[in-house]
Amino acid sequence: MEQDALLTFTSHIDGKNANVSIFSDRLEWEKPKSMSAGKLTAGIMTAGLSLAAMGVKSGGGNEMIPVKSMTSVTAQKDGMRYWKLSVITSGNTIDFRVSKDEAQVIKDTLTRLMLGSHPAQAAAPAPVAAPAAAAEPDVMEQITKLAALRDAGILTEDEFNSKKAELLARM
Repeated sequence: MEQDALLTFTSHIDGKNANVSIFSDRLEWEKPKSMSAGKLTAGIMTAGLSLAAMGVKSGGGNEMIPVKSMTSVTAQKDGMRYWKLSVITSGNTIDFRVSKDEAQVIKDTLTRLMLGSHPAQAAAPAPVAAPAAAAEPDVMEQITKLAALRDAGILTEDEFNSKKAELLARM
């Protein structure tokens, strides 16, 4: 089941505009396909034959970061109109270029998701823990222990039979 994005925005990533979506459990972005300078040069030199064989556009694709792997989000001014929003993960940093207003909203949203305090996370039901199997010991194991106590002379035969009947009645 595909969930709705909490926030969507367009960012300038690696020289291209990317469509970015923030979900309650992940951050996704889609890089548009484009033509590289090398592919354009090869196309000109081969009169378009290489472009016909290899396709005009390349690159692009979707990328995703789970919220649980994010460690920090920072925002800093980047030029006259834009801010650079850096999402830091274990071993990687992803930069997004957005307006100042967007940067603050995005940073707040991601921070709340990382801290587990975003309202969208509360909407999902918490997983219910399975009942502990060891809460009630195995009846056969208890009878075996009682037999050992009887054989050691700690319990009488009548006490053993009484407790055994009680345990078997629980089954």
